[in-house]
Amino acid sequence: MPRKRTKAYSPEIYKKIDSFRLFDDTFMSKVFDGQKEETALLLQIILDDSAIKVISVHAQVEIKNLQGRSVRLDIKARNSKGVIFAVEVQRADSGAIPKRARQISSLIDANSLKASQDFDKLPETYVIFITEHDVLKKGEPIYHIDRVIRETDELFGDMEHIIYVNGEIDDDTELGLLMRDFHCTQAKDMHFSLLAKRVKYFKETQRGRDAMCAIVEQYADEKVREEVLRANRQALLKGFRSGLTKKMAKTMYPKVKDTDIDELYQEAKKPTRSRRPVKRS
Repeated sequence: MPRKRTKAYSPEIYKKIDSFRLFDDTFMSKVFDGQKEETALLLQIILDDSAIKVISVHAQVEIKNLQGRSVRLDIKARNSKGVIFAVEVQRADSGAIPKRARQISSLIDANSLKASQDFDKLPETYVIFITEHDVLKKGEPIYHIDRVIRETDELFGDMEHIIYVNGEIDDDTELGLLMRDFHCTQAKDMHFSLLAKRVKYFKETQRGRDAMCAIVEQYADEKVREEVLRANRQALLKGFRSGLTKKMAKTMYPKVKDTDIDELYQEAKKPTRSRRPVKRS
């Protein structure tokens, strides 16, 4: 039986893969996706706890918010004790602002309980930002953020934790060596062999490189789709509210995906709440 030929990708895509580091979220997510041992190693070093055992890990997980903005996590993992870890790599400081950490924590909580469950069933959570720069600008290799009672300086005990890892650190501690690995573009330069093996697969084997090419191509397509939708969103909503049909919209806006037009049409047709006049005495 003849061997199936792999798809030919452009040299630019292969060049992009060669330049990837673990600080690139597209690459990092693929390296850790479904990899329990690799993710456990990452968490063990960051949390300084060699006993962490990961039982599930998924990449590019979207947590829905029906009332507002949803979030997409680079990694969502759970350990054997039910603790949830949300890991984000950020090259830009703006992607790791404190209120983003707050939003991620709140959405994890909102999606962790069923309607009949008590609040004490909320899992312990960690939101971990691995940032290329020292976002908090205090010169520390790692920052641990927990709620405290200010009057007594005691932990509040809500089991919600936020951690920032400073990617600028460069020392011979395990955390420093991990951050060096995050800066590497080649597996041979990495310290942790478990991570180097995964990086080598996606950069140096044909099957791994093809898998990354497909993801890069899909990611680029999604970015184009987002830009097209952003550019035409308001015009479409206004048109639908003025009588524009979906069929007409799909003819007038051929670059907007049909599924996006369908969703915008439904959004435009939702009834708006009219404000009641204020009664004056």
